Amino acid sequence: MIIAVDGPAAAGKGTIARALAREFGFHFLDTGSLYRMVALSVLREGADPADSAAAVKAAKTLDPKGFRDAELRGEVVGGAASIVAVIPEVRAALLELQRAFARQEPGAVLDGRDIGTVVCPDAEVKLFITASPEVRAARRHRELGGKESYEAVLADIRARDERDSMRATAPLVPAADAVVVDTSDMDIAGAVAACVAIIARKTA
Repeated sequence: MIIAVDGPAAAGKGTIARALAREFGFHFLDTGSLYRMVALSVLREGADPADSAAAVKAAKTLDPKGFRDAELRGEVVGGAASIVAVIPEVRAALLELQRAFARQEPGAVLDGRDIGTVVCPDAEVKLFITASPEVRAARRHRELGGKESYEAVLADIRARDERDSMRATAPLVPAADAVVVDTSDMDIAGAVAACVAIIARKTA
């Protein structure tokens, strides 16, 4: 069984997806971390994330074991990841890796931007987790501990949304058969409970 969890940055989809994987005893993959790894690889080489040749090389030679989660979470890496993610050859290089993960038994939860539309269009359950830009910026601002101003974080969120939704390859849009869950007025426990209920209905 495959559960696809898509949505924009800071909507809570990663936390929700991890909770769903624990709830059902499934494997979990944060596919966004793969793009962050590619972005960090490019930055480590001193290259520009918009340099498609450097990004594609990093994607094709990616070793996920060579990264620590903490170094992938900064805003600089996040912004660079959004840039490399618009490169079609980068997405193609990472596609089979994600699909192979999704085929694991007894099931898998994948969280990202295009799981339900491109990576696993045959997923049994597709969730699109969203929230207003202002709410998402406030959440990310808290995560960063005030290291950046709220206004700067909000501007980054909006810029990332535009890049993700306007890219020619695998734009950020809900799959036609996805259930949209707006977490703007939900805490994590409530959002997870809502998603568990959706999955129960979908798989009954």
